[in-house]
Amino acid sequence: MGYVIRGEWDQHYTDGKGFRPLGDVERAVLAEHAPAPKGGGRALDVGCGVGDLAVHLRGQGYAVDAVDFAASAIARAESEHADVKGVRWLRLGIERDDPEELSSMGYDLITLRLVLPFIRDRARVMHGLGGRLRPGGALVIITPTAEHTPEDRRDIALDDEEIELLRAD
Repeated sequence: MGYVIRGEWDQHYTDGKGFRPLGDVERAVLAEHAPAPKGGGRALDVGCGVGDLAVHLRGQGYAVDAVDFAASAIARAESEHADVKGVRWLRLGIERDDPEELSSMGYDLITLRLVLPFIRDRARVMHGLGGRLRPGGALVIITPTAEHTPEDRRDIALDDEEIELLRAD
């Protein structure tokens, strides 16, 4: 499966690479199913990369903590979105680093866009993230599914069994 070592991801972002831009379908799904609470809300964007989703969530009314374990991703996000207020960029590996910097007040929305397949201990991480949700909050995973992914790329996709496990808790 793709990059799993922090140094490889750092090089990925240092080389100017990223991922596909946030799409209109993703924006529409978030607007419909995870709008910011009246008066604003708090969001956590896990594996934020260069920050496209974090900036979008800010524009929708969330104060955002955007985390990535690649220092070069955070540096690019800070640089490319220097004019955006209300996003806190944090270098943090959600699996191994101390989450002390995350909000102790919890989150109304937690997003994982194109990152879940790269998390090794998904059950532990998802349980920990679920514990950071405020009452009524949502955890949104945006990732390919096996049925819509070519055979040679299935390592980045979730199959039906994994989807059911995520829905169960």
